[in-house]
Formats: sequence, structure tokens, C-alpha cells
Amino acid sequence: MAREKFKQFMLDWQKRDIEQRLLFSGGRYTRVNNLLSGLLGLLLTGLFYGTIGNTRIAKTAFGQIFLERGETQHLVVLLTFWSLCILAIKYLKLRLQRKSLELQLIPDEAGFTVSPTTAGQVLKNIYDQVDDPKHFMLTNRIVMALSNLRNLGRVGDVDEILRSQASQDESAMETSYSLLQGFIWAIPVLGFIGTVLGLSKAIGGFSSVLKTTDDVTQISDSLQGVTGGLATAFDTTLIALIAALIIQLIMVVLKKAEEEFHDEALEYGIQKIVGRLRLEN
Repeated sequence: MAREKFKQFMLDWQKRDIEQRLLFSGGRYTRVNNLLSGLLGLLLTGLFYGTIGNTRIAKTAFGQIFLERGETQHLVVLLTFWSLCILAIKYLKLRLQRKSLELQLIPDEAGFTVSPTTAGQVLKNIYDQVDDPKHFMLTNRIVMALSNLRNLGRVGDVDEILRSQASQDESAMETSYSLLQGFIWAIPVLGFIGTVLGLSKAIGGFSSVLKTTDDVTQISDSLQGVTGGLATAFDTTLIALIAALIIQLIMVVLKKAEEEFHDEALEYGIQKIVGRLRLEN
């Protein structure tokens, strides 16, 4: 359908999608643009280190954990902020998708039925309220079902189309979390790598002292340095595990909310479309 260039829509994806507003290509539905989230994560990492590195925090135990534990700790911080940016963008995109449930797509009339004759009226309602139905999961499902209505012979065919599309959307949702799940796996691994490097450095220093002296006092002093090194080496794993736990918990909550939206969208289609459908023989 031809669209009016300056028409105001109740749901305008081009203007309200967070990625589009930041001049990046918006991912479909709740899929996140990895380039945008990565750049935001990098920016936040720079701000974080710039803040703690130029204040009194740098001399505290908290500051030392992030500034003096090597490159693996920096990577942990970067992946953590990147993950949080993905979750934040996903949340905003999901909130926009949920607004499609508030639209009056089907005429609110007691006797109104959906049929090949009235399908055009429903489609007009959709195109009048949404700038592009394909960018919203709910409207895309309805448009696909109604566009094929004249070629269908049974009500069950429409129900099957809606459920099939719902299944595809759920699969797409699962894959949209793949990068995030990879980060949740990688962050603790980086923490363990940092710990191993710290242990190797501490034990290597102690070994060099044993080779160069037999003085018990020097050996005792060196051993204290090793035990101190062991304590600080485990900081990398501690921070990584905490970060991974926080990201995992937020992801679980967000994914549950997205699954509930999928269920509500399917229920909307069954009640509003299939429940009012009357195919003419």
C-alpha cells in the first residue's frame, strides 16, 4: 500500500526504535544491532576506566582490582558493559513491540467477523496505525494471515499460519540471545585465565628467589609476596563470576518477559482473528 510521507502513525518504528533513532540499522523485533551495542559497551568501558583512573578510587582496593589485574580484567569489563548494553536495547525494543497489543486493529463491534470480504478493512486499520507492519511481530503475523485469506478454505488453515509464524518468531528470539550467552560463558573463562596468569607470575617470582638465595629471611619475605599474589590473582575470577551472575539474572528476567509477550501475541491472534473468522464457501 502507498504510504503518506508525512503521515502520523500511532506506532512509528522508524521514529521510535532506539537503534533507528541512533542512526543505526534497527534489528528486527527485539534483535539487537551488535555494532551499536559493542560501540556503546566500548564507550562505557572507557568512561569507567577514565573515572576510576583519574580519581582517588584508583588508590583503593576497588580501583586496584580493575586497574592492576592485567588485560584479562579489562576484557571482562568490556564484555560486561557490552552485555548490559545488549540487554538495555533489548528491553527498549521489547517495550516498543508490546505497544502493538494496545492498538485497535480489529473493529470493536459485537457482530464483526473476519472474512475475505472484511479482511481489507482490518488491513486498512493496521496500515493506518503502523508505519510498516513488518517491523512489529503482532501486525506482521496478522497481515500474513489475512493476505492469504482468499486462498484458504478452512479456519484451521489460518490458525496453522499464526502458530507456524509464532514458532518461527520464537526460534528467532532464541538466536537473538546467542551472543549474550556466549559472553556469559566467556566472562568467567577470562576470569580464570587472569587467575592462572597471576598464579604463574607469583610462583615464578618465588622460584627465582629459591634459585638465587638460601637465606631463610629472604625466602620468607618472598613467600609472603606469593601468598599476597595468590589473593589478588583470584580477584579476577571473583569479579568475572559476579559480572556473569548479574548478566545471567537480568537475561533470565528479560527473556521471560519476551516469552510472555510472544504468548500474548499468539493469544491475540487466536482470539481476534481465528475466533472471529468466517470463511465463505
